[in-house]
Amino acid sequence: MAVDKVPNAPHDKATHDNAAYDKAAHDNAPHGEAAHGNAPYDVVVIGGGAGGLNAALVLARARRRVAVVDSGSPRNAPAAHMQGFLSRDGMAPKALLEVGRAELAGYGVEIINAQVDRIDRTGQPKGKPDSKADRAPAPASDVPRFDVRLSGGPVLTTRRVLVATGLRDELPEIPGVRERWGKDLLHCPYCHGYEVRDQPIGVLGTSPAAVQHALLLRQWSSDIVLFPHALELAAEDRERLAARGVRIMEGTVKRLVVEDDRLRGVELAEGHAVPRSTVFVVPRMVPNDALLTELGCERDDKGWVTTDRTGRTGVPGVWAVGNVVDPRAQVVSAAGMGAAAAFALNHGLVDEDIEQAVDAYRAAIETHHATDEHSLTPALAATTGRQ
Repeated sequence: MAVDKVPNAPHDKATHDNAAYDKAAHDNAPHGEAAHGNAPYDVVVIGGGAGGLNAALVLARARRRVAVVDSGSPRNAPAAHMQGFLSRDGMAPKALLEVGRAELAGYGVEIINAQVDRIDRTGQPKGKPDSKADRAPAPASDVPRFDVRLSGGPVLTTRRVLVATGLRDELPEIPGVRERWGKDLLHCPYCHGYEVRDQPIGVLGTSPAAVQHALLLRQWSSDIVLFPHALELAAEDRERLAARGVRIMEGTVKRLVVEDDRLRGVELAEGHAVPRSTVFVVPRMVPNDALLTELGCERDDKGWVTTDRTGRTGVPGVWAVGNVVDPRAQVVSAAGMGAAAAFALNHGLVDEDIEQAVDAYRAAIETHHATDEHSLTPALAATTGRQ
């Protein structure tokens, strides 16, 4: 079958324009240094729990250069197992993180064991001053940049930041509480309720949420005792507890009774001990959000940094996922939040890459036009506004 041969184009203006385009395209290729300006990382993830690691995984698979900075103190470290994560039910939290780190290493993600002291914004949105107005979600034309400063001096320069630093649980100052935390003193019924089903369970009334906690735990055991401690119960609360079959043990809690490294009961101030094999408590949850608030991220009326559904905060280029912004997030949901943030981050970076490529392309054509006014084809002239 005969094939018509396409004649070679003459060495004229189109050839020169193609050369200019090829240079601009090469300089702005997705993985070239020029595409990233002076930022060696596309995203620095701060926090190596499920949310941070899953975000890093998705970003690495999108061929982004990612670093994860982790201080090595996960919230669920005291727990021997985690539950409610499909295919990982009963897995040790530490094991999950080890597997996650190994998977990231296979994609070239850098894992840095360090503490972040602060994050500095080094790039500002185009045409906007450094003011509160900058904290609104940024359009694609904005070019945020950050220096992530680690303890000891190293600095990571990055295009975007994702914070997944979790929260800390502030426990009541009752002897035995801190020592048994994560063992037989627990918080989440959905994490641990099944493992202590049908056992004698106590609930410490050290939080206004303790009443609802006791009512909820009745789903897992018929033997629930609420210790109001210093909590004043309303008549309606007492009625609901009675209707649900939850007993109330009045008096101030003195300590948790522990023998042979096992919880045996709850001792009241008057000396009476109530046998219990497991006790639940509602801790005060405090987000580790100093890095976010120092950047200007705003909190809601409950004290949590606000984000959209993808984890984007009000500061351009800054995302947050997991318990640092949502106290209800479990391991599996934090991982999902990380994936959603990674999708949005990559889309935003692609938009920025495209804009930079277009700018470079136009600059190359303008330079070419300056040296050869008559070299532009009509199509390229229309692109540059010269007709």
